[in-house]
Amino acid sequence: MSAISRRDFLAGMTIAGTVALTRGFALGGQSARRIKSGTDLVELGRCGLRTTVLGVGTGTQSGNQQRALGQDGFTKLVRHALDRGIRYIDTADSYTMHVLVRFALEGVPREQYFIQTKTGARHPEVAKADINRFCRELKVDYIDSLLMHCMTRKGWQADMRPVMDVLREAKRKGRIRAIGVSCHGWDPLVSSVDAEDIDIHLVRINPFGAHMDGPPEAVAAQIKRMHDKGRGVIGMKVFGETGFDGRQKRLQALKYVLGLGCVDAFTIGFTSTAQIDETLELIRQALA
Repeated sequence: MSAISRRDFLAGMTIAGTVALTRGFALGGQSARRIKSGTDLVELGRCGLRTTVLGVGTGTQSGNQQRALGQDGFTKLVRHALDRGIRYIDTADSYTMHVLVRFALEGVPREQYFIQTKTGARHPEVAKADINRFCRELKVDYIDSLLMHCMTRKGWQADMRPVMDVLREAKRKGRIRAIGVSCHGWDPLVSSVDAEDIDIHLVRINPFGAHMDGPPEAVAAQIKRMHDKGRGVIGMKVFGETGFDGRQKRLQALKYVLGLGCVDAFTIGFTSTAQIDETLELIRQALA
């Protein structure tokens, strides 16, 4: 984690105080109606895309836990999620999960799921090749959300401008529907708020500070800034890395994230159908 300056931290705490005063269970921009379940459809900022509050993550311990399920086990997991009403699948090139995701979704109408993946490209030609390869591997005509994965430096957007230009062109052509970013570190997280052309932020957030880019209050303040700019905000690491070490802690985490009022959706890396069922029940309890 990058060091946080005293000024940045105090500024974050000030904004976080405002978040705390205004928190409720109307996620993101959903003030017109209350969220009732983890399978409710929500808008991702102002980009025009919608997905379910809860998503199936495929990157637990860099995807090791999901890959260990094998194709049959992972397909069973995804089909159970779809049957329960979850429509969001989160993956990444670095997780080596694209082919497993493809076969898990085989035969499911494309409009019935939202798929987000991530590129590690740092060169425009690599980004072009990645978009084409991802569509082949996932067997889709378009990707709902493509993120620039794991930004680690302050001011990363200057270095990533050539890649961003490729993503903008792909969005114009309909190959991707939204452009996003994930960050590892406080400085790149703060920089991402002011980056141009970003539709979606994937942010590590939980009340325990586990595997995050800064203290929960400071990160929540940056999430509010993203939300106020009309960006879609998706949470990750809601339960930490694996997180299945205590039901009450999981409930506490869900109450915190749902209560921020500026997180549209979140992804959790499941390894069993029972974990999906429990999380949907815990979300119901958290919203009660």
